[in-house]
Amino acid sequence: MLVILNIGELVVIPKGPVCGREMRNVRRIQNAAIVVDGGQISWFGRATDVLIPPGSDVLDAGGGCVLPGLIDCHTHGVFAGTRENEFVQRIEGKSYADIAREGGGIRVTVDAVRAATLEQLIALALPRLSRMLHNGVTSLEIKSGYGLSVDDEFKMLESVRRLREFQPIELVGTYLSAHAVPREFDGHTDEYLGRMLDDPVLSRIRDGRLAEFCDVFCETTAFNIEQSRRVLLKAKQFGLLPKIHADQITQMGASRLAAEGGAISADHLEKIDDGGIAALKAVGTIAVLLPACSFFLGVEQAPARKIIEADVPVAIATDYNPGSSMVESLPLTMTIACTQMRMTPIEVVVAATANAAAAIGRQDRIGAIDIGMQADLIVLDVPSVERWMYEPGRNCLRTVLKRGKVVVDSSG
Repeated sequence: MLVILNIGELVVIPKGPVCGREMRNVRRIQNAAIVVDGGQISWFGRATDVLIPPGSDVLDAGGGCVLPGLIDCHTHGVFAGTRENEFVQRIEGKSYADIAREGGGIRVTVDAVRAATLEQLIALALPRLSRMLHNGVTSLEIKSGYGLSVDDEFKMLESVRRLREFQPIELVGTYLSAHAVPREFDGHTDEYLGRMLDDPVLSRIRDGRLAEFCDVFCETTAFNIEQSRRVLLKAKQFGLLPKIHADQITQMGASRLAAEGGAISADHLEKIDDGGIAALKAVGTIAVLLPACSFFLGVEQAPARKIIEADVPVAIATDYNPGSSMVESLPLTMTIACTQMRMTPIEVVVAATANAAAAIGRQDRIGAIDIGMQADLIVLDVPSVERWMYEPGRNCLRTVLKRGKVVVDSSG
């Protein structure tokens, strides 16, 4: 049993999904304590009321703020190679779409991933995961989508499965073969989808538990509405829950498709319109916003305030990838959401915990402070989430716990 004492402020995040305007209404307990038993929260409240069982381990929070472990619910964290040349091209005036049309973009990373072995992909990902853990991330979604062949997509998904053995972050796999059309299928998009959605392929993913979700990049440079609908409906037949890259560059009705297909989340939404917002609200789809991506690309952010005021549950993620968001830090991403999306610090924390948990179907177990919830917790060396978001230039993490065990200790 573990007792955490000397908590300056305990942020009592409720279970997700937390809708829109409720994201700012979060209880906080000053001078608090938490009791952890069997990897779960068994009690929390004011420190003056805690009963410390004999033989308990005690963790001193040092007067810092405590909240649930962060959940990065949209990443492309397994990849090889880099694309800094595209970073420079965008500075010089080319758009993400321009670069993709000229043969750059996703296909460049596909070449690097195809050339890498499974062991190399794992070795490249491990230090990234370590840095994410030290930034407070205790659960992480990772998409495939840089293989774009059956064997290479399996290689990516297998690397995610294997990475669970080497580090403590809980990893969630998503099948994203519909990320782009590979060069060898130029002009034959439907044939490519047929190969990647073949029954034996989807059966192997399902039976090997290599992924829980299926995603598609619905965009003019990738897959149209009908093709995206085909992807999500077919994958759903094999138990892969739908997600969708929606309304990122152009408005083509992707968020409406997300609602129509019962997607657990619609991600990006920089170009979402009123109809798309209404559609997401009607079915409870999580709006996953990716502020680090817009920051990295130098484009307009998604209309977070409009989505929140419509009472849609909003999550925040890094979109960590080598092309459009080479940003590993979820805390930095959260500050960008504050400064560029005008989300308040407490809304951002809810977005990166309870609602991010809902975006990966784990809201009943992680992302909240409640009796029986998994004790994935972070201890800050600052007294409040406002102070944390105010200091994006340094790591404010003191301690990280996963299932009640200390996995990062920077308390000195």
